Amino acid sequence: MNDAAIVARNLRLVREKGPLVHNITNYVVMNTTANALLAVGASPIMAHAIEEIGDLIGIADALVLNIGTLSASWVASMRKAGEAARIRALPTVLDPVGVGASRMRTETALALLDAARPAVVRGNPSEILALARAAGCSEERAGTKGVDSVHTADAARSAAQALAKRHACTVVVSGPTDLVTDGESTVFLTGGSPLMPRVTGMGCTASALVGAFATVAESPLEAAVSAMAVMSGAGEIAALHAGGPGSFQVHFLDALYTLAETDLARSLHLTREES
Repeated sequence: MNDAAIVARNLRLVREKGPLVHNITNYVVMNTTANALLAVGASPIMAHAIEEIGDLIGIADALVLNIGTLSASWVASMRKAGEAARIRALPTVLDPVGVGASRMRTETALALLDAARPAVVRGNPSEILALARAAGCSEERAGTKGVDSVHTADAARSAAQALAKRHACTVVVSGPTDLVTDGESTVFLTGGSPLMPRVTGMGCTASALVGAFATVAESPLEAAVSAMAVMSGAGEIAALHAGGPGSFQVHFLDALYTLAETDLARSLHLTREES
């Protein structure tokens, strides 16, 4: 089975099974990521109260932890959810938004790496560089501009591979070229649209979709590649109809909902490297 067929199979399985993805995510993107999960065929829970974490993890199929807007109570909920998901062997995705920009973000990301032991970590190049350095996996220095990246995926390649090996996870570095690695295999995907970084929450949406695909794919690497391929394909289709960032958001959701195997076959540009 070729790469496009694998992605299409996983997309079909998400639509058939409708996995329940519990998101503890940030205020900025809740609506965006919930609608994206619905459009692709999954079901979102967007809840952060620590009092209900146990019940919700008990019914969820995957967990997504996003540190975009932090508070002490949210950090406690994320840690409890991560620990509960680990006990249940649920796939967990960590999105270390803005890691390196503040001490709290860096300490929270490191704590969640330990507590949740995520199957997938997804961030932009600067975030992955900063997290890998903080985790002792890389000596490369990372700069950050808020939650925006000032690096390319290729610049973060060795840090992503080291982080993946150290924490036995798959790492996604997203950008104009997406990099996905488990420390042994490294996959590069190109495509999408220049409008995507002009819309807030597209990276967070990618993390949420990785969570959905992690419930059906044969490995975290395959889940991450599938989710990023779907993001890229939907982005290309949306850009054909959009007049700017505002209309792009609407067309992107429509493209997720209607994305077909023929679209994936046309849009998928993927190369692999083995260590």
